Amino acid sequence: MTGGAPAQRQARAVRLGPRSVAALLLVSAVGVAGFGWPFLAPPDASLNAHAQDAPWLFAGLLVLLVAVVAATISESGLGPKAVAMLGVLAAAGAALRPIGAGTAGLEPMFFLMVLSGRVLGPGFGFVLGSVTMFASALLTGGVRPWMPFQMLSMGWFTMGAGLLPGPDRLRGRAELLMLAAYGFLAAFAYGTVMNLAGWTFMNTLASDIAFDPDASVPDNLARFVAYCLATSLGWDGGRAAMTVVLTLTLGTTLLKALRRATRRAAFEAPVTFEEAGEVSRPT
Repeated sequence: MTGGAPAQRQARAVRLGPRSVAALLLVSAVGVAGFGWPFLAPPDASLNAHAQDAPWLFAGLLVLLVAVVAATISESGLGPKAVAMLGVLAAAGAALRPIGAGTAGLEPMFFLMVLSGRVLGPGFGFVLGSVTMFASALLTGGVRPWMPFQMLSMGWFTMGAGLLPGPDRLRGRAELLMLAAYGFLAAFAYGTVMNLAGWTFMNTLASDIAFDPDASVPDNLARFVAYCLATSLGWDGGRAAMTVVLTLTLGTTLLKALRRATRRAAFEAPVTFEEAGEVSRPT
């Protein structure tokens, strides 16, 4: 639903510049290769000869690239007020993640990421998603080989919410339904891409649904679908359902709070210094 009054442009904590966009495209391209190499490389490719090493190689590379992207976005305008907002939201997300750990995928963190990305924009959203996943891994002792893949996936997840249409005009029930639908689909997408990361770490001798570097692409695709159905379908469904329920019930309140905080922070207003040395507050 859109209001009758002229829409005001929603302030963004970070405005992506050409360098930031290029860095995001680069890390996303490497991420796609890191997640999808079992289906991108034919069975006789030399990469498959290093099937046990490839996940570790991509994991190490993604850590560096995500750090480079975060630094590039920060350089493009992540000021002290935006850093403070980032710290608060990342801490909240990291604290929410363990609440539903081990309980059918009931993870309230995803709801917070969707709404934060929507209000604060794609650039801030990518950094927030990555930092939140890193902080939660430290908090829960979940530093594992697939952590870099989690950071990138959550960065994509939160950035996608910031790219949804109508950030300046769409409000009310229509916006909530759009965010709920996005959260539902993105929760399954997140689970699927994370399955790709974990799947390649499995030993082919341990299960007949593990990745087999000697098998054809269609055979491995069938193995992967069976792996998803057997290991994560229920978990992803729980995550998607909780994201939808929380978005529809608490979304209006949280969106208003985030937008109010964004207006008061005045991220895009220049900070000037008066003669007395006091910082003038943007109006």
